[in-house]
Amino acid sequence: MTSRIHSALDALTSRKGALGGAAAILACSVLTTAVMLGSLVTADRAGGLVTSARAQAAGPTPTDVSKVFTSEQRQAIEQVVRDFLVAHPEVLLEVTKELEQRQQAQMADAQRKLIVDKKSSIFKASTDYVFGNPNGNIAVVEFFDYNCGWCKRAVDELGKLTKADPNVRVIMKELPIFGENSAFAAKAAMASLAQGKYWDFHVAMMREKQVTKENTFKIAEKVGIDVARLKRDMENPAFEAALKANQDLAQGLGIEGTPGFIVDTRVNVGFVPADGLKEMIAEIRKSGCQVC
Repeated sequence: MTSRIHSALDALTSRKGALGGAAAILACSVLTTAVMLGSLVTADRAGGLVTSARAQAAGPTPTDVSKVFTSEQRQAIEQVVRDFLVAHPEVLLEVTKELEQRQQAQMADAQRKLIVDKKSSIFKASTDYVFGNPNGNIAVVEFFDYNCGWCKRAVDELGKLTKADPNVRVIMKELPIFGENSAFAAKAAMASLAQGKYWDFHVAMMREKQVTKENTFKIAEKVGIDVARLKRDMENPAFEAALKANQDLAQGLGIEGTPGFIVDTRVNVGFVPADGLKEMIAEIRKSGCQVC
């Protein structure tokens, strides 16, 4: 049954973007059952059995089924499919699992290609702060927002990671997704690089329940930042460009929320504790880095 499901999925996925979700699953199920009929012998409601030589030779696809079968034959197939799925609903689960696995593999491949292509802007952007060992032999990239609750939790996890592994460098990539306050804080953080206060400022803002335009400078002052200079530096257009570049990268990688992590060419969307990052790093070191 699995090989037949593969054939059905091949026919379906050849029509990129044409079907998705439940419609794709149903279409796969219909095709799978049709293939299971062997020579595509269909029950003709007018009487008897009709074998379509053309269907057997050409192989039905979602685009040519209407040309291979008559309306009566298609109705007969639909009834057989319905009866089969009612009797064997587990087929839907098998098709769904196979479809999900294919989609995940395709996404991972697309992410890997994008990371390799954009490795310079991902791992070596001048507007990003590097935490841990700047010369570490493997990089962990975090996309984050100062008003993201899970990002606030990630601060301590990254600290645990760099203490446990002195050969890791963590690249902090600003991705403000929670509005103007987050974007303002991100620009302030990048501007603080010039004063050598980024990490202290970063941690202090992450400790706040909510970071706003009103309290960003107060937090900066508490960690010893020259606020007047910070305000001037924030006007640098390079920071706006960096935020746009980060948004484009995140979108291309399928990172729609924060935090999001890149370890070598692997992408993980969502919070990952230190132990989880350690496991990913160990696996990559074992298999060999591609871009780290």
